[in-house]
Amino acid sequence: MKIYESYEDLPKLKLPYGNEVFISDSTIRDGSQMPGIVLSREHKVQIYEYLHEIGIEKLEAFVFNKRDRDAVELMFDRGYECPEITGWARASRADIDKILEVDGLEETGILMSVSDTHIYSKMRLSGREQAEEKYLDALQYAVDHGLRTRAHLEDMTRADNYGFVFPLVKRIMEIDPDCIIRVCDTVGYGMPFMNIDEPYGIPKIVQHLKKEIGVKNIETHIHDDYGFGSASSIAGFWHGANWTSVTFLGIGERAGNSEMEKILLFLADRVEGFEKYNLEPVTRFAEFMEKELGLRVPRNKAVVGKNIFAHESGIHAAGVLKNPFNYEPYPPELVGGTRLLLIGDSSGLEVIRYKVQETLNNLLDVETIVEKDDRRLLKIQKEIQKLYDKEERVSCISDEELLAYVEKYFLYQPICDPARTGGGKLKSKGKIQEPAEENE
Repeated sequence: MKIYESYEDLPKLKLPYGNEVFISDSTIRDGSQMPGIVLSREHKVQIYEYLHEIGIEKLEAFVFNKRDRDAVELMFDRGYECPEITGWARASRADIDKILEVDGLEETGILMSVSDTHIYSKMRLSGREQAEEKYLDALQYAVDHGLRTRAHLEDMTRADNYGFVFPLVKRIMEIDPDCIIRVCDTVGYGMPFMNIDEPYGIPKIVQHLKKEIGVKNIETHIHDDYGFGSASSIAGFWHGANWTSVTFLGIGERAGNSEMEKILLFLADRVEGFEKYNLEPVTRFAEFMEKELGLRVPRNKAVVGKNIFAHESGIHAAGVLKNPFNYEPYPPELVGGTRLLLIGDSSGLEVIRYKVQETLNNLLDVETIVEKDDRRLLKIQKEIQKLYDKEERVSCISDEELLAYVEKYFLYQPICDPARTGGGKLKSKGKIQEPAEENE
């Protein structure tokens, strides 16, 4: 019989193909296109520092203007091997020349819009034949000038893949067999389910590229308009892709992109063989994005939200106090988080007891034990519940408010004074005695 009572007891998943997989970050490139976001040189360099600390393999950057190029040069000055800094270009020789002007850039993505709506109405080309000629010319030019390439097949989940895109990929592979084929789900139409084919099925697209065409390097780039971003990125890995392009917090145009922190956590915590990533910085990274860029990270956002390790419900809080594994799917320290126990309208006596005891310990510098049947504790619980019963309260009890309750009912007991005066911890834990029964 299998018993699961700790994080270590749970088995790790395995990628079906056993393929090594990597992360390419686009926070500086695609993320910077989020409405209302302006990334300064300093912002970009700090983001680069966080990506280095986590262990991300690549990032992509614009180099169209001086500010972009200055930021790239500052990143190169750090001298880090990872993440590798790569460029991004439209399918034109002029754009690729911009990449070639920046010392140190050895790889570039090349945008290749493959859906008919993009070919005709966005790019105003005469048809698929002209689009193919344009894309292959840019690719050949980049290869001839010594660049490694990524083919960004834009809007692939609204394109005629069997009739146009897959034949185009075969020609791309003839020019650059090592080209990274980026499957771009540009408006989030892609689905992570195996039984869905043309044009929406991410698994089918990845498997066709891998098995039928023999593409060595496949990358997903998923937008989150329908909320399937991270799931589709993981589905790509599951069916043979070895790269995914993401942004931190999922920032980007419209609903944004696949969220890096979610995919990292899944790989590092749930899948075998991903000790290479250090997730401890992600909470600090999120706080930086909030403070410096004005982003609002929802409290209940997976991985980095302030409520991820916050417990108010009596059942949950009591369960976590007994064993965090009861209600926390991963330890807070894995992502640089902190456990937080809150007192609210659904809190039971156990969490109030714990918080009161914690407050006493911090306040008096004395290790104390507050029993669950302590009448002072019951009085505090009664006062707090009265606030919620009368609907005078719509938020949790703050630590400062709890301190006032503790002072009112516990602090001014004579037994506490000598220990507090001494300024040291008691050698053994002791219970703070209840006072004699008051005359009421």
